[in-house]
Amino acid sequence: QVQLVESGGGLVQPGGSLGLSCAASGRILFINTMGWYRQAPGKERELVAVITDGTNSYADSVKGRFTISRDNAKKTVYLQMNSLKPEDTAVYYCNAGGVILIGGGIARGPYWGQGTQVTVSS
Repeated sequence: QVQLVESGGGLVQPGGSLGLSCAASGRILFINTMGWYRQAPGKERELVAVITDGTNSYADSVKGRFTISRDNAKKTVYLQMNSLKPEDTAVYYCNAGGVILIGGGIARGPYWGQGTQVTVSS
């Protein structure tokens, strides 16, 4: 019912910037909550940022450096990452939940993208 495809990962030097995007497709009328998670090698997946229709929230480790935004018409969520640090290196996953479907009904999810690698290294 809902597919998420991330793009924009890559290699960047410490202090640099990178932008991620995640496009949702399917019989989607509206997505209540979209977010970004990340998983570093040997660590559990952790929340990075989440956005609803009116509010954003961030992990303490990324506050002031990362910005999450969304375009409801394009069913896309973005993550702008500035002042990147080596400890930001991880696979970043897009997440969606509370999807209102065309024709009625709610697909609660959560739904996950395939992940995109972000590597911060000199």
